[in-house]
Amino acid sequence: MVLLQAGAGGGNMSFLVLMVGMFAVMYFFMIRPQQKKQKEQQKMVSELKAGDEVITAGGLHGKVVTTDDSTVTIAAGGGAKLTFDKSAIAKKS
Repeated sequence: MVLLQAGAGGGNMSFLVLMVGMFAVMYFFMIRPQQKKQKEQQKMVSELKAGDEVITAGGLHGKVVTTDDSTVTIAAGGGAKLTFDKSAIAKKS
């Protein structure tokens, strides 16, 4: 009886180690890179200034005219000026 209980306890311990290992792998391959990418995106958006060429999430290419706390005004072709939320800026071109 004692040997069976000791063996079962070891099985629980190996299961716990396996679960912790799986979480660690998931963290380093999925969660951490996503957090890093999000920080880089926030930094890029916070550093936008007039004259920067940008591409929005919808694919619009334009040049930043003005920025404020939460919005960006972009000059598109034909003299059109469009105002976007800063979160809509995908990247600088």
